[in-house]
Amino acid sequence: MKGKVKVIISNEQSEVRIPAGVRMLVRRCCTAVLVQEQFDGSAEVSVMFVDDDMIHQLNLQHRNIDRATDVLSFPLGENGVYDINNDTGAKLLGDIVISINHAIDQADRYGHSLQREIGFLTVHSMLHLLGYDHVNGGIESVRMREKEEAVLTQLGLKRNSSYYMDDETV
Repeated sequence: MKGKVKVIISNEQSEVRIPAGVRMLVRRCCTAVLVQEQFDGSAEVSVMFVDDDMIHQLNLQHRNIDRATDVLSFPLGENGVYDINNDTGAKLLGDIVISINHAIDQADRYGHSLQREIGFLTVHSMLHLLGYDHVNGGIESVRMREKEEAVLTQLGLKRNSSYYMDDETV
């Protein structure tokens, strides 16, 4: 990857203390996705930590889905064309909003660390900002999951259990 990556991180909730090292982890995840995808040029992305109430409001307002969720992605580009920060020349990729409440619950449910869950949510959303989608399932969903796991493994955040439960494990 040629260029710099600027990750603007904000904490818009007061319920949960964000663990030490999470900001660096988020920056590393964003950069790793851009390197994997051979992104050309400098990039800027915003990552915001919120509570379930705020992500619920955003999900309802922007997606018309009346419930909280784990992460939302708001891409600013389309088909590889992005707005440019006139001061830096960086491509503005968009915004990532992570519910810290959901991240804690999912880390517990999947049996891995909060850092691994935040890493996954960040990588997942970065891929959305770059145009990947999994909503329709099928091969697109499989490709996206493979890319996520490749980045997370590279960063030392390999999955240690399955995300999916089959009837035999219930």
